Parts: sequence; structure tokens; C-alpha cells
Amino acid sequence: MKATEKGAAKKPAPTIYELAPEIKPGQSIELLKELHILTRDGKLNQDSRRKLKQVYHLVQFIEPLLKDALAQNKGDGVSVVDHGAGKSYLGFILYDLFFKGHDNSGHIYGIETREELVQKSTELAARLGFPGMSFLNLSVAESTGSDKLPATIDVVTALHACNTATDDAIDFALKKKAKHIVLVPCCQAEIATVLRKNKGRDLGRSALTEIWRHPIHTREFGSQITNVLRCLQLESHGYQVTVTELVGWEHSMKNELIIATYKNLPRRRPSERLREVLSEVGLEELAGRFYTGEPAGAVAGAADLTTD
Repeated sequence: MKATEKGAAKKPAPTIYELAPEIKPGQSIELLKELHILTRDGKLNQDSRRKLKQVYHLVQFIEPLLKDALAQNKGDGVSVVDHGAGKSYLGFILYDLFFKGHDNSGHIYGIETREELVQKSTELAARLGFPGMSFLNLSVAESTGSDKLPATIDVVTALHACNTATDDAIDFALKKKAKHIVLVPCCQAEIATVLRKNKGRDLGRSALTEIWRHPIHTREFGSQITNVLRCLQLESHGYQVTVTELVGWEHSMKNELIIATYKNLPRRRPSERLREVLSEVGLEELAGRFYTGEPAGAVAGAADLTTD
């Protein structure tokens, strides 16, 4: 062997960021291992790549909202509440990418009913040195009146919060005057149940009842109309609403993404439409859940005088 070959420097081993270019520079490798996105030996398998793609896709929608809230707060931190946090994948990734290393960048609260997950997330945040994260063992409904949370919250998220928990998250966001709301609704059974209960009464009232006469259509229409009502409710409180699809979530039927940004928009028209839809499909008894931002019988046009 030639001397030059003997003394040749060994090529440095590739870094984890080179082996897995999906991982963003500076992202915590320990966190990704703890969330089981990376294996213990630092590898990214096919399932993990899919999971990371999903989270990143969601983050790309949320990050501009965080920046907007930070600008509105004149740099004085951003508060985020993640309802139905589970293992807090989203909260940890957001903190790692957006909050970590910035003084006074804000706080993320994870709300979760399973105490063991709250405990694990609390321990992980401490181990990673993420002081701006807290986890509360509360239901979404309980969190609305909890003194462990601030009176106002900048960004509210609820991903796959089952059945009425999504509506509780909307109620929380409205009462906390959230600047931005991010929802991926799940398991919308309540409205289908009410449609089914009132089907016999409504069948002769309107031909539209044919849309949900058959049981499978009751379920599908119930899911669809639930999200329509949620969007109208948010608009009736002055929010601008965008509905889109989460790419990379093709394996799940629950891939609808609703983003609402408070713009102080006119409330009269969406309030009227919301009440009309509830009446047309026989869901008047749910008016208390899908409450509007304008009282019924308000002077026509009065809310339209409201501007930013």
C-alpha cells in the first residue's frame, strides 16, 4: 500500500441530517427519538418518514400563524393551546422548530385527558430543556374555565379531537379570543344521531331529507354538515375561514383542515345562514352548541358596520 493511501484521512461519517434530509437543520435528534420518529440508532424508516411528512405539512400551515400572532403581540411571545394533545407530537415539534432558543417566545399548553400521557410529556419537556411547555390533565370543556390557563390565547389547535371535543375547542377559542384556530375534526357522531332521531318527523317536511334518509348517508351527511356548521359559526364570530385537505394523510378519512383567523369580519350574513341551515335540516335543538356571534333578531346590517 502506498504511503499516501496509508496516511489518507478517513472520510467523516455522514451526519443524521445527511442520512435523513427530511429532518430540518438544528432539530432535536433526542426529541425525534423520544417521539419514535427516529429509531434508537438514529434511522428513519418508511412509517416514520410518513409521520414526519404529516407533521411538517401541518407545521407549514401553523408557522405563519405563529409569526402573525408574534407580530401582533409586538414580539411579546405567543400562547398556544393544543387540545387533545395525546403524546404532544405537534406541540413538541412546534416548540423545537419555532420556540426553542428564543427568549420570551411564548408558551405551549397541551390539554389531554389521559393522565399517563400528561406525565410523560411533562417529563420529556423537562429532560429536553423546553421550559415553555406545560401539560394539563383536563378535558377540552374543563380547560375553558381553568385558572391554569391565561384569559386569552393566541393560537388554538385541535387535531382529531373526537366528536364534540372539536366543538368544545371552538367554544374555548371563541371565549379565549383566539387570533387563529386550527382544526382537524374527527368522529362527528352527534349530529348524525340527531338527524337519525328526527328522521321520521322530517321525512314529509322537505325533499332535502332524502339526502340523509339511508343510514350510510345519515352518517356521511352528518359528518359533512357538522363541519359546515362549524365554519359558519366561526364566520359568525368575525373569523375568516379556510378549509383544505391535509396531504400525506390519505390513509385517514379525517383529513379535513379548518383554519380560522380573526379578522373582525361582518357577522350578520353567516349568523343568518347558520340559523337557516339548522332549521332546514331539523337541527334547531343544537343552536346552543353552534351559537352565533350575533343574537337572533339583531338589527339587520348592524354587524356589517363592524370593520377591522
